Amino acid sequence: MELIGILLASLISYVLINNVLLMQILGVCSFLGISKKMDNVFGMSAAVIVVLIVSTAITYPLYYFVLVPLKITYLKTIAFILVIASVVQLIEMVLKRFFEGLYRGLGVFLPLITTNCAVLGVALSVINRDVAVNFLDAIVIALGSGIGYGLILMAFSAIRIKLDSKDVPRAFKGLPIAFVTAALMSLAFIGLKGLL
Repeated sequence: MELIGILLASLISYVLINNVLLMQILGVCSFLGISKKMDNVFGMSAAVIVVLIVSTAITYPLYYFVLVPLKITYLKTIAFILVIASVVQLIEMVLKRFFEGLYRGLGVFLPLITTNCAVLGVALSVINRDVAVNFLDAIVIALGSGIGYGLILMAFSAIRIKLDSKDVPRAFKGLPIAFVTAALMSLAFIGLKGLL
C-alpha cells in the first residue's frame, strides 16, 4: 500500500508540480506549434505519452544493463537519441497505416517528437536523479510527464483558441500573446510547489 502511495505522489508531482513544459521548459517547440487547433492536440498528447513511456522503458534497462556494465555511460545521449528516433519512426509508421487522418493532422510535428527535448529530458532525468529510481518509478515518471505535457497542451490550446477570437492588440497577435500566456501559466503552476 505504501508503494502505491509513493507512486501516486510521484505521478501527481510530474503531472502538476515538476511539469515538463511549464517547470522544466522542455518541449516548447511542439507546444507552441501544435496548439493552434484542438484536433491535433489530442493526437500529439497521446503520441508524446506513448513515446515517453516506450522510450523510458527501453532506455532505463539499456543504461543500467548495457552502458553501466560496459563502462560506456558517456554514450548515453547518443544511445538514447537512437532509441527515441526508432520509437518515433515506429509510431509514425503505425499512425500512417492505421490513423491516416491523425497522421496528416500532426504533419511535420510528428517527426519533430524525435527532436522534442522533453522526451530526451525525461529519459536522462530518470537516470540522473539523486534519489535511486527503479524501473517502475521510471515508468511512472514518464507517464506523469506525458500526462502533464498533454494536460498543459490542451489547456494552452483552449486558451489560444479563445484568444484568437478576442480583440488582442496587433503587436501581441500570434506568438507574442502565446508566450505571455505560457509565462502566466508557468507562474500559476509555481504555486503548486507546496502541494506535495
